[in-house]
Amino acid sequence: MINQKDKKRIITYGPSDLRNFEVLAYEWIDNLCFTIDPAECLENAEEYLAVVRELFLTEGWYGDGNIELMWIPPFMFEGPRTDLFTLGVIVWHVKQREDGISWILHPKGMFENLITNE
Repeated sequence: MINQKDKKRIITYGPSDLRNFEVLAYEWIDNLCFTIDPAECLENAEEYLAVVRELFLTEGWYGDGNIELMWIPPFMFEGPRTDLFTLGVIVWHVKQREDGISWILHPKGMFENLITNE
């Protein structure tokens, strides 16, 4: 039986694959009760964090705050029921201390399939 709470299973790509992700700046995410330290999920978290830091800094992040992971549940997406849409999506997040802006690194096109109530 697969352990459905095994945090070591939630990142299924290598650090270099993060370069195919997009960065989004968002004002503000205030509930950080559900973030996860990448070191809980990855043996080589620093390799991933180095790429994430670089990508966030390139987009304008000031370099402060703790980079963490956030889970977007699968019911937030429309589209075919692939692994992406049955397991949900993990995004990389940091909340900038100085002004509270959240920086999010996510798979390209992820937000094109969000469910809306329009």
